[in-house]
Amino acid sequence: MAVHEVQSPIPGIFYRRPSPDQPEYFNLGDTVSADDTIGLVEVMKQFAEIKAGADGVITAFHVDSEAIIGPGDLIASIQTSA
Repeated sequence: MAVHEVQSPIPGIFYRRPSPDQPEYFNLGDTVSADDTIGLVEVMKQFAEIKAGADGVITAFHVDSEAIIGPGDLIASIQTSA
């Protein structure tokens, strides 16, 4: 089994849910597809979707929701079958 690491492409504030009154996109142990959105990064009121980037199971989130992150920061780990 391999691990895919999801990194932030840009600096900003990371959110695990689409809005404060919505549930989180995914939780630990959830199965994701490569094109699934697992979070958002906000920069100056602009939101960028963070995609899983690989099919697999989320094994870790390395940043909390509403944390300030930089480009290249590790967001999540996904265990893949490849």
